[in-house]
Amino acid sequence: MNLPYTQDLTDCFAAEIGDGGLDATNFDRYVAESEKAVLRLRSAYADHSLPLLRLPETRDDLAVIGEVADRFRSSFDDVVVLGTGGSSLGGQTLCSVAGTGLGRRPGAPHLHFMDNVDPNTFDNLISALDWQRTGVVAISKSGSTAETLLQLGAVIGALGQHVAEDRIADHLVVVTEPADNPLSVIARQYDCTVLDHHPEIGGRYSVLSVTGLLPAAIAGFDIGRLRDGAGMVLEQLLSDAGVHDVPSATGAAVSVGLNRHTGVGISVLMPYCDRMADLGLWFCQLWAESLGKNGDGSTPVRALGTVDQHSQLQLYLDGPADKMFTLILTETGGQGAPIPGTFADIEGLSYLSGRTMGDLFAAAGRATAETLANNGRPTRVFDVPRVDEISMGALMMHFMLETVIAADLIGVNAFDQPAVEEGKILAREYLAKGGGL
Repeated sequence: MNLPYTQDLTDCFAAEIGDGGLDATNFDRYVAESEKAVLRLRSAYADHSLPLLRLPETRDDLAVIGEVADRFRSSFDDVVVLGTGGSSLGGQTLCSVAGTGLGRRPGAPHLHFMDNVDPNTFDNLISALDWQRTGVVAISKSGSTAETLLQLGAVIGALGQHVAEDRIADHLVVVTEPADNPLSVIARQYDCTVLDHHPEIGGRYSVLSVTGLLPAAIAGFDIGRLRDGAGMVLEQLLSDAGVHDVPSATGAAVSVGLNRHTGVGISVLMPYCDRMADLGLWFCQLWAESLGKNGDGSTPVRALGTVDQHSQLQLYLDGPADKMFTLILTETGGQGAPIPGTFADIEGLSYLSGRTMGDLFAAAGRATAETLANNGRPTRVFDVPRVDEISMGALMMHFMLETVIAADLIGVNAFDQPAVEEGKILAREYLAKGGGL
């Protein structure tokens, strides 16, 4: 099956880059072990025990999501999306791709992802927006996330100063699991629209559900095509293809193998595409929260080409050899502004004669990949010919499956996060004490 991307692992192996790479014997062993995880995923799909795997083919929820998105698109100039972690990062990633990186698609409102509780940021937001022309989407799977509830209280206060109380419901949509939780209680108080968050799909795996799709649809994304792209990757995993032909399985095998045998403890995701800059934020949560358990896992790092060639590449090439690099390259050759003829005549710039900005961008990505490999740094390359709904759905499904398979290889549960609960409990205790802050 032809996927909307290709994954090249060549420069992750010792035969190509020397001692910093994974030897073929260990790679084959981890690929063979990953077959158990693939078989478990196929079984989970068949018996519906992992709802994430059924999202790509699901269509009965798209009409409701589309109706809400259309109402927000036609009614508001701005939409504030409240949530944190997995309730925000997937939607942010998709909306960054849907926009230009500097604005928004024609006809779409401006989306503001408010994923923190810095009071200065919220004060500035509240004073900047016309709340009669602003919609609000509040997302929390549990419905009890303190940050999201406080965010919602702040914006409802702003709405209440500009909109009649019986009209607040027109401006507000809540996404939470179907349960009696604080967020659902607030939604009932205001009689606003509530969309169900699937209770068996965790936040960091929820980008293909209403959590990611509603903001994306408001931004103008074709959310059906997003799921189509994810379905292409899933279909290959579910097919009779050998594990060596399943990119998410081989990617997991390389990552875990490098971690276990060459001391790679850091995984750097570096797209050469401004619209994919937020993909790194989403990936970092997915990888860190799924794998960082029982003293195991590797640390994800977000980078962006060409920006981090000028800020991080010195470390990557000449610092500790403890990193695996994943570069995502897109086709930009021939695109963008050409270099002015007067520039090309300047000494030292003749190599740019007849070239465009896109030519430089493409050459820089290829050069970085080759330079990393030449310096013994394990480097895989994703080639993405077209950045759109199909390719983004495919890439995000790839990384989710790769993460689940990697968790299986290292023997941890990909879907829990027990260590983070302590901090939440302590924060509540500090607030309850009042004076102890």
